[in-house]
Amino acid sequence: MGQLLAKILADIAAIQNSRRTNNPTLEAIATANNEEDKVKTAQQAQREAEERLRRGIQPVVIPTPEEVTAAKARMQYQDSLFHFAVAGVAGSGKSSLVNAIRGLRNSDTGAAPTGVVETTATIGRYRDSNRRLPFVWYDIPGAGTLNQPGWQYFNNQGLFVFDCIIALVGDRFTQTDLAILENCRRFQIPTYIVRSKADFHVLNLMNDMGYDSDDDDDESRYETMYNLARERYISDTQATVQQNLGDAMLPVQKVYLVSNKVLLSAVKKRTLPKTALDEMELLKDLLEEACARRCVAPEDEA
Repeated sequence: MGQLLAKILADIAAIQNSRRTNNPTLEAIATANNEEDKVKTAQQAQREAEERLRRGIQPVVIPTPEEVTAAKARMQYQDSLFHFAVAGVAGSGKSSLVNAIRGLRNSDTGAAPTGVVETTATIGRYRDSNRRLPFVWYDIPGAGTLNQPGWQYFNNQGLFVFDCIIALVGDRFTQTDLAILENCRRFQIPTYIVRSKADFHVLNLMNDMGYDSDDDDDESRYETMYNLARERYISDTQATVQQNLGDAMLPVQKVYLVSNKVLLSAVKKRTLPKTALDEMELLKDLLEEACARRCVAPEDEA
């Protein structure tokens, strides 16, 4: 815990004294102005499209430079800031995650709106609560609430302009989740697979295993059942995600299991309860991504 916290604080300091570099894929799109470049880009896109169709995969359309510019304007994209998107299917808890990672409760002023049903109809843009950090968090409308196929979700939402994308998965790993990950790989956008509501899922597993909080007040039994349910939740989720990634021919990738309540405590108080899973590690890895992959210290500038 102490080492993780020290690394997080070090990354925050580094980010505050750095500048953002550009995404190489978007740079290539933006600079493909001459006819030879456009022909090469079109030929490569055709080859990839033919291969995807051969594999039975829905097509992915490369945005034009004009579409990239329009998406950046729509997102109020600023070159001096680092832009995180939280995307996924409806009801996976995107708004609550955005709030927790900004150090806000759902009821706090400035928090992203939340509800039992999907409440995000348009993209929400939120500056980090720590204004010394050059971060903007985006709450992306859930796939499934929009009149579009899952494979069009990535381009239609303009996800190709973001610096980092958190793919928030729900109870099932969907085709939209896979489309987000595959497109992020294509556009060289770092991604993190996150499943929230860990406390809720562990409690449900405990109930499935026979624990009844109303009838059983034995603390040692609670702890035993909790630990068993926790380990089962971790192993089952990891296995399901890796199986789906393998079936889609995507590389193995960690899935972060988090509780928004624990994440909020980590952000605000820099403390973790015993029920913590991957909350602090997620924060550390997001900061490392911002620091190492898209930021350059001033003395390294040409």
